[in-house]
Amino acid sequence: MVQPKLTQADYSKISQLVYQHSRIHLGDSKMELVSSRLGKRLREHGCSSYTEYCELLHGRHGAEEINHLIDAISTNHTFFFREKKHFEFLESTVFSDFNKDPAFRADGRFRCWSAAASTGEEPYSIAITLARHAEKNPGFRWSMECSDISSTALATAQAGIYPESRLDEMPLDIKRRYFQRGVGSQLGRLRVKSELRANMQWHLMNLFQDSYPFDSKFQVIFCRNVMIYFDRPSQEWLVNRLARMLLPGGYLKVGHSESLSGITHGLQTILPAVYRKAPK
Repeated sequence: MVQPKLTQADYSKISQLVYQHSRIHLGDSKMELVSSRLGKRLREHGCSSYTEYCELLHGRHGAEEINHLIDAISTNHTFFFREKKHFEFLESTVFSDFNKDPAFRADGRFRCWSAAASTGEEPYSIAITLARHAEKNPGFRWSMECSDISSTALATAQAGIYPESRLDEMPLDIKRRYFQRGVGSQLGRLRVKSELRANMQWHLMNLFQDSYPFDSKFQVIFCRNVMIYFDRPSQEWLVNRLARMLLPGGYLKVGHSESLSGITHGLQTILPAVYRKAPK
């Protein structure tokens, strides 16, 4: 089957739906990406054109297909311990604040949120950092909320199973401590150990939905490499919502390719891509 051509009119309709349901702003430069990622969806439904696919999106079963559309558009490349300085800062500064400041400790549990968990590499990297700190500091308790808009990515994250090649650059002692080596049909794969996953909760959710499935206040929120897909009004709305979910003294970490410049917010700039809510 020949790949149908995506017209500007159909691209505009698809872009509007994506924005309406996810706030992802595709702009004028993503036609090729959208066309390549949606080819499988057209074949799945036997659509001979994007016009026919747009009609499906607006039809009786459109709501279900829109979820697949958002899945296809939002899945992005990630890897373990991406932007390593964020993890070093967690160890050198955030844990120190937690130990020194009673207000920052709240009820004594360190709470973290990976707001764009994707296929799991980020939240598991955070979890390993937290677990290693707990091993050196008896009594340190932690938990993490992990969320993503993509059901496909989240299913991969929850399973916690990865090809060994994805962990090639991870130190051998960390791989041995926190991953199980697969055998038989799982040979060549590694699975995150259950003791790590036990402290992690997973949520399929849109960052712009009316309410979240948790009401925790966090010492740190990772919301990295996702706001680059939003327009400025959406970025500002989201940053201010995330700030309200931080404890006084809490940290928001965004991607190093992202900036809160030009956004009105009450957070202090600590380092590039690291922002802090004023402590009490």
